[in-house]
Amino acid sequence: MIDITTASGQGERNVRNHHDDEDANTNYSSSSAGVHETADIPGIGQYEDFHTIDWQRDIARDRMRHRYIIKKKQDSLWSLIEGAHDAWSGWLCVLLVGLFTGVVAGVIDIGASWMTDLKFGICPQAFWLNKEQCCWSSEETTFDTGNCSQWLTWSEVLGQSRTGAGAYIISYLFFIMCALLFAALSASLVRMFAPYACGSGIPEIKTILSGFIIRGYLGKWTLIIKSVGLILSVSAGLTLGKEGPMVHIACCIGNILSYLFPKYGRNEAKKREILSAAAAAGVSVAFGAPIGGVLFSLEEVSYYFPLKTLWRSFFCALIAAFILRYINPFGNEHSVLFYVEYNKPWIFFELIPFIGLGIIGGVIATIFIKGNLKWCRYRKYSKLGQYPVTEVLLITVITAVIAYPNPYTRMNMSELIYLLFSQCGISNADDLCDYHRNFTDV
Repeated sequence: MIDITTASGQGERNVRNHHDDEDANTNYSSSSAGVHETADIPGIGQYEDFHTIDWQRDIARDRMRHRYIIKKKQDSLWSLIEGAHDAWSGWLCVLLVGLFTGVVAGVIDIGASWMTDLKFGICPQAFWLNKEQCCWSSEETTFDTGNCSQWLTWSEVLGQSRTGAGAYIISYLFFIMCALLFAALSASLVRMFAPYACGSGIPEIKTILSGFIIRGYLGKWTLIIKSVGLILSVSAGLTLGKEGPMVHIACCIGNILSYLFPKYGRNEAKKREILSAAAAAGVSVAFGAPIGGVLFSLEEVSYYFPLKTLWRSFFCALIAAFILRYINPFGNEHSVLFYVEYNKPWIFFELIPFIGLGIIGGVIATIFIKGNLKWCRYRKYSKLGQYPVTEVLLITVITAVIAYPNPYTRMNMSELIYLLFSQCGISNADDLCDYHRNFTDV
C-alpha cells in the first residue's frame, strides 16, 4: 500500500512494498488454502482512502486466483461449476451494469421532461404526463404547443385566461418559483447527503480509473442523490446537461454491482475493468452512441484497458442503449431526443457557411473556456464560493429572469436543439417553420 501524500521515507516504502509482494505471492503459491488466507490478511487487497492501488500486485493476485480455480476444477463437479461462473462473471456483471444504466437513464429523461413542463402548467386529467403526452392523449391529429385544450397553464389553473398581461405575469412568476424550488432541492440534497455528487464527475472518474482510491465517490448515496439532483437541475432550466453526470452515475452502478462478484469487488485493478465498461455505457445512453462510448472509455478515462475489456465495454454500451430505446423516453423510438436523418445531400457552396460556423464556434468556445477558468479562480477565493446553495439560487434567478421572455430560451436545451434539427412539414406547427411548409430544414 503506497501513501501518495508522504514524500519522505521512499526507500523504506519500497522495501516494505517489496516484502508485501513477496508475502502475497508466497501465500498464493504455498497451498490451495493460501488464496483464502491471503484475502483475510489486513492490508492485502485493501487500500485506504486517497491512496493509489498497486497494479502489479493486484494483477498478480488475480493470476494466482485464476490458477487456483483451474486447478480446483478437476476436483469435483461443484468446482467445475464455480470455474464456469468465474469465467462468465465478467460478462454477467457488464450485462447487469448495462441493464441498470439504461433503466436509470430512462427514468432521468422521463422525470426531467415532466418536471420541465411542470414550470409552465399541468395536465389535470393525468398529472404524471408531460405537455406533449397530455396533448396527444386528447386525440388531436397534430401536436401544437401553443393550442392544446388538455394542458392548463398556471394562469388557467388560478382562474385566469391563457393570454393577456395578467396571465403572462402569473406564468413568469411560476416559472421563476419552480426553477428556484428545483435548484434549491438539488443543491440542498447534494450538500446534506452526498457532497461527492456535485459537478460532472468526469475528472474524478478519470482519476479513479487511473488507480486512485476515493471512498464513497461511487457509493449508493452518490448514485441516488446524483440521479435525483440531475433531474432537478435540468428541470430548473440551468445551462447544463446530463452527459457528464451520466458517466458518473453509470460508474456508480458499476462499482455497486461489482461487489456481487468477488473477482471484481475484492480486486481494485479488476474492478476498474467494470468501471471502464460502465463509463462506455454512460456515454452510450447520453448520446445514443455505443461505439462512441467505447472510444471515450478507451481514449479518455481508462488507464488499464485490456482487449477483453474492449469487447465487454462494447457489449455493456449496446445493452444500455437497447434498454433506453426500449423504454423510449422521448417517444421517437430513438435513444436521443434529436435525431438527424441525412436524406438530402449538401450543396458545394454550403462549405462557406460551414467554415464560418466552425470559426465562430471555435472563437466562442475559446472565450467561454477562458472566462470559465477565470470565474473558477475568482469563485475559489470569493465569499460566494463559501455558500454554494446561495450561489446556485442566485444563478437560477438570473437565468430564469433572462430566459423566460424569449420562448426559445425558456424551453429545455435538448428540446430547442430538437426544434432546430426538425424538418418543417405539414404537421409541424412551430413558429420556426414558415406558413408554406416547404419541407426545408430549419
